Amino acid sequence: MPSVPVTDVTDLYEEFGDERLPPGQHETSDFPVLSKGNTPQFDPDSWTFRVSGAVDEELELSWEEFRSLPSVTQRQDFHCVTGWSRFDCEFTGVTFPELAERAGVHDDACHVMFSALDDYTTDLPLDACMRDEVLFAWGFDGQDLDPEHGGPLRVVTPHRYAYKGAKWVCGVEFLTEPERGFWEKRGYSVTADPWAEDRYS
Repeated sequence: MPSVPVTDVTDLYEEFGDERLPPGQHETSDFPVLSKGNTPQFDPDSWTFRVSGAVDEELELSWEEFRSLPSVTQRQDFHCVTGWSRFDCEFTGVTFPELAERAGVHDDACHVMFSALDDYTTDLPLDACMRDEVLFAWGFDGQDLDPEHGGPLRVVTPHRYAYKGAKWVCGVEFLTEPERGFWEKRGYSVTADPWAEDRYS
């Protein structure tokens, strides 16, 4: 990947808590792999990203079209609900607001559902998504994102536990009523704020 300017957003924690490392977390330099199942197959020729729901224009983007969208590189922290945090990750991708603006989100939209190639889903309130730090990321530390970490495309949510960042993401739906995703239906927190230790409902 070519070298691009990096925006440091690791001070984001100041909005949520007093310490960069959220309570109950330990810092690691590793990047453990946690998934609900096996890594799905990705075919760039048939892959489609869909934006649907309460929007002016539903979108269907090929891999080439998605990669041509304006992108940024950010230095972020990554917090797993299982108790580890990895500082200073550099992710490259498309911001959530960039995609939302292209679709034209309706005023009555209040919630977002992310879907993935492995049928994983996860949800967040719309206001938690409409931040430049929420990225649809295809790059990690200057390289293409590895499949085991969600490549070709995953969501990263540095202000939420990482189960809110769907691996292998292939769609986003804007909802007018809250719905629950895979782990949320199984007792995990909808808010998932690491600094409040919102791990479970």
